[in-house]
Amino acid sequence: MQSRHRLRQLLAITAMNLRTLPGRLGTAAVAVIGIGGVVAVLVAALSITEGFRAAMSLSGREDVAIVLRGGSSDELSSGLSLEAVRHVMDAPSIVQDAEGPLASPELYVIVDLPKRSTGTKANVPLRGVGPRAPAIRGAFRMVAGRPFSRGMNEVIAGRGAASQFGGIDVGSVVYFGGTPWTVTGIFEDGGSVSESEIWTDATVLQGAYKRGTSFQSVRVRLPAPGQTAALERHLEADPRFSLTVRTEKAFLESQSRVLIAIVTTIGMLIAIVMGVGAVFAALNTMYAAVASRTREIATLRALGFGAAAVVTSVLVEALVLGLLGGILGGILAYVTFNGAQASTLNFQSFSQITFAFTVTPAVMALGIVYALLLGLVGGLLPGLRAARLPVTQGLREL
Repeated sequence: MQSRHRLRQLLAITAMNLRTLPGRLGTAAVAVIGIGGVVAVLVAALSITEGFRAAMSLSGREDVAIVLRGGSSDELSSGLSLEAVRHVMDAPSIVQDAEGPLASPELYVIVDLPKRSTGTKANVPLRGVGPRAPAIRGAFRMVAGRPFSRGMNEVIAGRGAASQFGGIDVGSVVYFGGTPWTVTGIFEDGGSVSESEIWTDATVLQGAYKRGTSFQSVRVRLPAPGQTAALERHLEADPRFSLTVRTEKAFLESQSRVLIAIVTTIGMLIAIVMGVGAVFAALNTMYAAVASRTREIATLRALGFGAAAVVTSVLVEALVLGLLGGILGGILAYVTFNGAQASTLNFQSFSQITFAFTVTPAVMALGIVYALLLGLVGGLLPGLRAARLPVTQGLREL
């Protein structure tokens, strides 16, 4: 019975607080907008990590393996002789078709291209691939122009690279390493990280950059997802070569881990710093609310309303403001950023990777939870002040 009485008290005073919100529209709007801005920044930062993670996950296949030199963590630090490449391609566990094994010896160099948005130079991977590279990738297809011709100084650009960087339109000529290259087409690869690259014939790239007959990696198609054991046994059978094998999915996940951690940390730090300002806005709003209703609160206390009901009612009002701010910030971030194309530096390869901002339901939910937390912190001290206000002092207020 007593608990039901307290609940009625809580509902009554909370309803009274919420009914007076329109009269404090100015201060309430400051709190909502402040919290909304913080949430928008947080959601935008997290949508970068989600977009980058999505691009990397689309790139990684369990039925494709990457062979590197033993001890190498990435392609830049790897180096394979022609004999090592032949040893890899002789593996009986590699899928074969009428044209031979589905294996592509590859290497890449970093080239500079101007960003379309700013004109500043940025690093872009120029990848030399073998003839079977498109068949290994699976989702590869030309969307404009034609493939490059083997043995020619011709390149094709990934759709993401073509959208973010200038000078690589179909038919244009670009200079890499002091050599002119003709752009013959644009390709896509199912939204994978390959779309951030420029491709050419591996043997032509070797000659242009004086790489001799060396490569950096070999991509191969496995008979079934994750089945690298047979390939590993074949590679270990020849003691002349030290080689390591990872599925493409595992390799790309390890490449993205550092960047995802950095972007997430930066986004959270910015949100925390901005959150301090939003908390002060909420504090100001709730202190103003308590000050404007000092006489009402004292009257309710004199009539038997408990301190807990007063505190809770103030917190509920602060949570409502936080929720409104969270929804506002989430919608703003979704409309502004979701699907927008961008590029960022991959710290493993020191090259740009293109991706699309991705605002997921989980990111939106996290933003709203953070907004509620800001509202709760902003309403706690004013709520405690209202509960501790002496009844006699409140009744003397005009």
